[in-house]
Order: sequence, then C-alpha cells, then structure tokens
Amino acid sequence: MVTKEEVCRDFTACPITATMEVIGGKWKPIILYNLTFGTRRFGEILVRIPSISRKVLTEQLKELEKDGLVIRKQYEEMPPRVEYSLTERSRGLVAVFKEISDWGIKNLL
Repeated sequence: MVTKEEVCRDFTACPITATMEVIGGKWKPIILYNLTFGTRRFGEILVRIPSISRKVLTEQLKELEKDGLVIRKQYEEMPPRVEYSLTERSRGLVAVFKEISDWGIKNLL
C-alpha cells in the first residue's frame, strides 16, 4: 500500500499539488471562502474583496465554474442578475477554509 508521504514525493501525483492547481492562487481561496457564507451576487463578492478588479473576479469565477466548484445562476430579468454559490463538490472545502481562518485569527491577526 502506498502512503500519502510516498505519493507526495512525486509532486505531479501529490493530492496537495492537485488541489492547489484548482483552488490555488491569490483570489480563488478568498472567493470560495466568501461563498461559504451563502449565495452571492457578483457585486456582493466585489464589495467583500475590494482589492480585486472586476476583470479578475470575472475570470476567476469562470475558472471556478469550469472546474465545478461554483454554480453560476443567471436570471432573465432587467437589469440582469447573476448569483454564485458553491457546488456540492466545493462544499467539502468549507471545513478546510474554517480551519485556515481560525489559524489566521490565532496566529496572524
């Protein structure tokens, strides 16, 4: 049986590497963390992450949707309304983000 330590010796097959390829980067974890509190409209996410540009937020949300971590729901009304929420797949990250948040509060803030 292969242990997790042995798997991570080959970083191309490492579960941490694979996970970080999908949720890594400067903005994706913050976007996902914000969505752990519930469905948000684009403008609500933008307000909660003031240092992100509209363009970058749009790109990151598209990537998260493509990777199956975010659901984008568009309503046929004027003005157009779009909401984002976590998928079942990404809900498994909620506990991870809570731990990261708790660690940050305890050790950094």
